Amino acid sequence: MPLKECAFLYSGATPSLSACPAQPAIRGVPAGTESEITAAAAHCPPAPASLGQLTGVRWRSGTQECGRCDRMSPPACSVCRLPALVGLPLLGLLSWQGNAAGYEPTWKSLDSRPLPAWFDDAKLGIFIHWGVFSVPSFGSEWFWWYWQKEKRPSYVKFMESNYPPRFSYEDFVHLFTAEFFDANQWADILKASGAKYVVLTSKHHEGFTLWGSKHSWAWNAVDTGPKRDIVAELASSIRSRAGLRFGLYHSLFEWFNPLFLDDASSAFRRNTFPRAKSLPELYEIVTQYQPEILWSDGDGNAPDTYWNSTGFLAWLYNDSPVRDIVVTNDRWGAGTICKHGGYYTCSDRYNPGHLLAHKWENCMTIDKQSWGYRRNARLCDYLTIEELIKQLVETVSCGGNLLVNIGPSHDGHIPVIFEERLRQMGTWLDLNGEAIFSTKPWRAQNDSVTPGLWYTFKPKEGLLYAIFLNWPSSGTLKLGEPKGIVGKTEVKLIGYEEPLPWISLGEKGMLVVVPQLPFTKYPYQWGWTLQLANAY
Repeated sequence: MPLKECAFLYSGATPSLSACPAQPAIRGVPAGTESEITAAAAHCPPAPASLGQLTGVRWRSGTQECGRCDRMSPPACSVCRLPALVGLPLLGLLSWQGNAAGYEPTWKSLDSRPLPAWFDDAKLGIFIHWGVFSVPSFGSEWFWWYWQKEKRPSYVKFMESNYPPRFSYEDFVHLFTAEFFDANQWADILKASGAKYVVLTSKHHEGFTLWGSKHSWAWNAVDTGPKRDIVAELASSIRSRAGLRFGLYHSLFEWFNPLFLDDASSAFRRNTFPRAKSLPELYEIVTQYQPEILWSDGDGNAPDTYWNSTGFLAWLYNDSPVRDIVVTNDRWGAGTICKHGGYYTCSDRYNPGHLLAHKWENCMTIDKQSWGYRRNARLCDYLTIEELIKQLVETVSCGGNLLVNIGPSHDGHIPVIFEERLRQMGTWLDLNGEAIFSTKPWRAQNDSVTPGLWYTFKPKEGLLYAIFLNWPSSGTLKLGEPKGIVGKTEVKLIGYEEPLPWISLGEKGMLVVVPQLPFTKYPYQWGWTLQLANAY
């Protein structure tokens, strides 16, 4: 039923209420929601003469279309074009009004912000893709798109063979039960991996939010499905029980949201969707959950100006509750990836194999084919622990962080193969972690003579680490890059007490004699680390 009142909010004043006709709604936003949508002046009482005084107008949806035209909801037509969102910070939505010491809503200013130091020291994070897509758990987390939009034969056949003819994607939400979800158990598993931060998909491209967003009525985990605030529960356990940093992934666009599709049909000259949906959600998760990482994704081929990304980031860096510690990535609109933002991701599974001038992250999956859980995955689709350690070592040696993804099942389990890989990684890091965490890239990232040998460095301690992924059957390991000094350079194998003998190979290079021990058993497995003191 339509709301009978409109609320005009003025800066520094108490909201005043006045009678208002039935308000137009937005297709896909059910009647009676609390979605704070831009109100059209044509449908509401006269606004103040100065738009500078008006922070916004809100309504609850009532009918299915704009009453003054045939277009999709305000502000999608000449009648329904005016003002801003209620309840959101003006900074970034109307005009930037920060102080002179703050960051301006320009990429030049925002890109000058130093990356909080904790992120570079952390090196390893765990990504969690969980949502309604975890129910069909077939093919990919892009299940809805591949089935309904692209109509890929394997997805169509899967639905025809397993579900009634009129079964919709939205029907899957009732099977997203999460009855075995235990945030404390998850926190224990994630901490055991050795990772220092966790990133949860608060909302993927399907639009379903894992918190009770007031901007996603009846399509969130509190109203339906699990009927729990997944974000709140996991954030609490990750921080208080595991002592890890907590971050949130958020998709800017939604595949089938009618507001976004209508904006796209105008070549993004209209921007109803970011003002009505995406930006309110971003402000909501930052103020409610205070994520230390904000992992943006899914620009829908719309530019950053459509998303008002610079305005939001200016608020995030200047005035948000996480302004001093938050880390952001580079996915803030078409054309920003690998160019603007906090750290670069450049592409999924990005691993350049060489040093970059800018901090970067390799986000990758243990399941090589999907980010979400798949029931149709085979054993060969999962990375082995050796492959996972290789990814970690290569990434850190080249100055990056590794974000390892897992996909829980619809009932809240972390599948045992993911748990095994995480615990194996933690076992390796228990021994070799000093060569990973709080390190810097060395002058050479990998060895020029021995394949599969990578370097990290701790300048303050004067320690060089040589991590090798293949045990030398000859009993000696040739290092082509370091220069050792007789009587000064000391070489140790981490986990082995005695110093190792070595000889110089001239101007550069060392030959190290490795001990003859059973290096197929814990703690000597999957990768080994030499610690070199006073090597150059």
